[in-house]
Amino acid sequence: MPAVRISMRKIKEILRLRFESGLSYERIALACSVSKGVVTKYVNAFQSTDLSWPLPESLDDIQLEQQLLGRPKTQRRREAYEPPQCDAIHEDLKQKGVTLQLLWEEYKQSATGHCYSYTQFCVIYREYKARLKRSMRQVHRAGEKLFIDYCGPTVAVVDAATGEIGQAQIFVAVLGASNYTYAEATWTQGLADWIDSHVRTFEFLGGVPALLVPDNLKSAIDKACRYDPEVNSSYAELATHYGCAVLPARPYKPKDKAKVEVAVQVVQRWILARLRHHTIFSLAELNAAIAQLLVQLNNKAFKKLPGSRRSQFEHLDRPALQPLPAQPYEFAQWKKARVNIDYHIELDGHYYSVPHALVKHPVEVRYTARTVECFYLGKRVAAHVRSYRKGAHTTLTDHMPKAHQKHMQWTPGRFLNWANDIGPYTLKVVKHLLENKPHPEHGYRTCLGLLNLIKQVGPQRLEAACARAWALGSPTRKSVRSILDSGLERQPLPEQDSQEPSSPETTHDNIRGADYYH
Repeated sequence: MPAVRISMRKIKEILRLRFESGLSYERIALACSVSKGVVTKYVNAFQSTDLSWPLPESLDDIQLEQQLLGRPKTQRRREAYEPPQCDAIHEDLKQKGVTLQLLWEEYKQSATGHCYSYTQFCVIYREYKARLKRSMRQVHRAGEKLFIDYCGPTVAVVDAATGEIGQAQIFVAVLGASNYTYAEATWTQGLADWIDSHVRTFEFLGGVPALLVPDNLKSAIDKACRYDPEVNSSYAELATHYGCAVLPARPYKPKDKAKVEVAVQVVQRWILARLRHHTIFSLAELNAAIAQLLVQLNNKAFKKLPGSRRSQFEHLDRPALQPLPAQPYEFAQWKKARVNIDYHIELDGHYYSVPHALVKHPVEVRYTARTVECFYLGKRVAAHVRSYRKGAHTTLTDHMPKAHQKHMQWTPGRFLNWANDIGPYTLKVVKHLLENKPHPEHGYRTCLGLLNLIKQVGPQRLEAACARAWALGSPTRKSVRSILDSGLERQPLPEQDSQEPSSPETTHDNIRGADYYH
């Protein structure tokens, strides 16, 4: 007949009734609902030990069972086998591709004594893992995830000149496998500060993780969704530049980012709490203080795991991180625009050209502090150096229609050089035509018509006709054309006319004068 096993609570009650109350074995058996033989067994076992009643307070149930019956059955069985190194197993599981099956096989090969079965091996490891903090139960692969968030509390920064107090936001990022932590202060949680904090985080780590796990703040996610979140364009571009991906935490699922929740709490307690009595006068001063305390935090030894955040980072995450690109990401913003009828789009009051075929079409504009790029259907169609001149235009000739390109080829200087090659009087007439218009461009067509006469009559006749028109005080294209048609340019000028006359008198308000061309 198998032995009856009763609870330690009932065994203690048997001993109390015998040695404290002095009851007989029969009375104890009735009171505890056990047989008289069970009572005899435990009373005799107790009397054979060095224990006395009442039991010492320091004696727990396991120790009492060991004294009465020897080691517990499970413990005796386990002592006959070589125990697995659970702390090493926990660390190895953070490596990519490592499984419990693989570690069990390695355990069998390296063991010098009896080995546990795979099932019991897993049970022992799960018992070990259950004793760790809840936040450590999730297994994170080395170099895989970087969790990002902001602290709830802000830090006051006093302007030394005005005494005005600003509130700095605290950015926190933590690697999943090693808990290696980065923190810094920025003025806002806006897109520019969000992106720049990531760039500095990657530089601090010396590499890039495979996944970024942010909360659903507006600077990261345009549209929060459990199944199909819409990542901000600038944030997505940063991820592309660094060769990683964005995996936002699910809305209202704090367990998805439990790592950074704990890291935020640690930063608040280890860093911000230590700065609460300090008066900070600049953001740079605050970041210097955070950086100093951050070194201490990452070097602080774990309580239940071997090493520190830094040692785990050097062992696990650093070798698994992707290398940094040659150039850091430059913050860029995006906007949508529609191409105007003049084939330009507007950005901060300045106008930039795009190919004229895209008039009335929507384009995406990517702009940084130095450049402006336009994209149509994902293809870049224009690139310009950024200008901050309000109301001005930046135009590329290739973006213009052919007719506009030909028009843009003409300038006052080009007309004057052409006329100067023909002769001094032709130059005077052309100059007069350009100066007597509200804007030089208004005289382009007239000058072009005048100079094109050289194809019909040659340079000598054109120069002679311009000289007679100048002498007559009528330096216009119509007058020059009339002189050529009647052949008057072949006749000698009167003696008084041969002297170089002054410029024809004009009192028009729109005359610009020669100074316009200097």
